[in-house]
Amino acid sequence: MDYQLSEDHEAIREICSEIAERYVLPVREELDRENRFPREIMGKMAESDLFTIYVPEEYGGTDMGVLALCIATEELSKTCGGVAVCYAANALGALPLILMGTEEQKKRYLPSLASGEKLAAFALTEPDAGSDAAAIKTRAEKEGDEYVINGTKQWITNGGEADVYTVIAMTDPGRGTRGTSAFIVEDGTPGFSYGKKEDKMGIRASCTRELIFEDCRIPAGNLIGREGLGFAVAMKTLNHSRPGVAAQAVGIAQGALDEALAYAAQRKQFGQRIDSFQGMQFMLADMATRIEAARALTYAAARMIDQGAKRFEKEAAMAKVFASDTAMRVTTDAVQVLGGYGYMREYPVEKMMRDAKITQIYEGTNQIQRSIIATSLIRESASRRKS
Repeated sequence: MDYQLSEDHEAIREICSEIAERYVLPVREELDRENRFPREIMGKMAESDLFTIYVPEEYGGTDMGVLALCIATEELSKTCGGVAVCYAANALGALPLILMGTEEQKKRYLPSLASGEKLAAFALTEPDAGSDAAAIKTRAEKEGDEYVINGTKQWITNGGEADVYTVIAMTDPGRGTRGTSAFIVEDGTPGFSYGKKEDKMGIRASCTRELIFEDCRIPAGNLIGREGLGFAVAMKTLNHSRPGVAAQAVGIAQGALDEALAYAAQRKQFGQRIDSFQGMQFMLADMATRIEAARALTYAAARMIDQGAKRFEKEAAMAKVFASDTAMRVTTDAVQVLGGYGYMREYPVEKMMRDAKITQIYEGTNQIQRSIIATSLIRESASRRKS
């Protein structure tokens, strides 16, 4: 379909396609098997200015917006969802600074993030606080001109590899989500260390680790916004980033469909190519239709954000939930198309199926997305009835 993409958007797709073909494809199986962070590939992305896409021009970026980020993420995900999330998570970690950081914070951190010299990560989840952000136990207590942070964050993408972390911590436990605040914590800060590196089912090229804070002292100037805005920072960040997860899911699904089509064109049974059987044709048609619908929804949500819509949480949630459900279904069907070969690690569709699953879980489970969508629908309906 023609999505009326600009020349810049098409250039980004081409750059990412070349990086994926030249640098990701030859090592994706090795990265997956060894659970290894693709540091060299990230360097190639930096050389191609891919980290500038989401950073404003005044801080060294090209400020191309969410749609451009989605296109880059989708294209990389066609080859490897794990490598793609290493890239996209950097944007997730930078977004709190872009959206709500002070001028001094932006000048200090964004240029090095835009150049790829440094990487970022976003730290919200804890052992007892996933969907329930009010259950956060990590504390940040102000002492003079410093904050002292104690607690543990869990399942942090780019954990141990990033240089700059945006961390949500509780500053006033009695106020629930309104008692949370957002902070910048740099790698190497005394009292900040890394715990367990997770051995994941999918996206294994991505490093996922615990962050441990033990009397970790940071300057008061590292507070993003003001005290009590932590939940707002987190939700605003996630609303902006969810189309990126949708794009990752679309890319994984497209990669799986491409593999299924190629296999069905050369595999013969009963003396015929299997793509000549109607049952197979219907399966491939459904896969392609769902992917195109997910892509359209993802691009539409991204464009809403880029055009300055005041509210877009419903559309971002719709894109994320539909695209990730699509990715899970399409990759499962791709394994089925390849039959016994699809279940073997020498073929990439089993990896794509493993990679797809996490898109239904992180940055808000699909159950939470449906709650967001329903709440928005009910609010909009009530507003129409009053007017």
